[in-house]
Amino acid sequence: MFGFLKDKPALDETSIEWLFDLYAWALRNFDAGVFYHETILVVPSNEFFPGRESSLHGMANLIFEQAKGYAGMGHWPTRLIDQGSCHIMAPPKLQIDGALRGLQGSVPESVDEVNRLTFTYDPALVNNPEALIATYAHMLAHYLGSAAQEPPPGGEQNWPHCTEVLAVFLGFGLMFANSASRFKVSSCGSCGGGQAERSSYLSQFDITYALAMFAVLKEMPDKVVLRHLKKSLRSYYKQAARDVRRREDMLSRLRGIGV
Repeated sequence: MFGFLKDKPALDETSIEWLFDLYAWALRNFDAGVFYHETILVVPSNEFFPGRESSLHGMANLIFEQAKGYAGMGHWPTRLIDQGSCHIMAPPKLQIDGALRGLQGSVPESVDEVNRLTFTYDPALVNNPEALIATYAHMLAHYLGSAAQEPPPGGEQNWPHCTEVLAVFLGFGLMFANSASRFKVSSCGSCGGGQAERSSYLSQFDITYALAMFAVLKEMPDKVVLRHLKKSLRSYYKQAARDVRRREDMLSRLRGIGV
């Protein structure tokens, strides 16, 4: 008779199962070892993103290169341009020699400008680093996801949603949770960065649950995440983390991937 007092799942079961399936897909395709031993929770702070540049583009590029490194993609040949100067062009064929992610990735000796993966930034976001980092992380996840050996759960029609979760998997969950549903950027679709006038695709609750999955798999205490998470999501995060931890069978399946 007191069943109504029990905790309800933080999300509906279909969404939770999809998130677990997405993590399984990411672990299979993007090196579970790199996830467990190299990937960190990226914090939007001066400690994680130190330094200053004298120009707007210099600052945008500094933050981008740091985000690439945290994603384990520092060896990828890329170029960053102001979205206002992004010309329509065919994206280059993705070719990464060696490891896709992590410390084992090898930096190519030289890559022509035309064969580099193009990333764009909105100059207006340089003064909003959290949104800028989330935008970069989503584009990095887009390119990384394109190298998967199998389609993501839910199919290509959910690609932007899948790559947001992949960005959380890469360690950028705080930026996505803190800025979900409140930032909007323009992006050149021809560069592979998503739709023009893009806002967050998943709700702040979906993203926060995915962030809780990241922290539980990495065995992080709640306080590590909570001190950097916006206040309005802290109570929900604790509920989500409890829900993730009680799903022992689902967690065991994830932890068994790549072992």
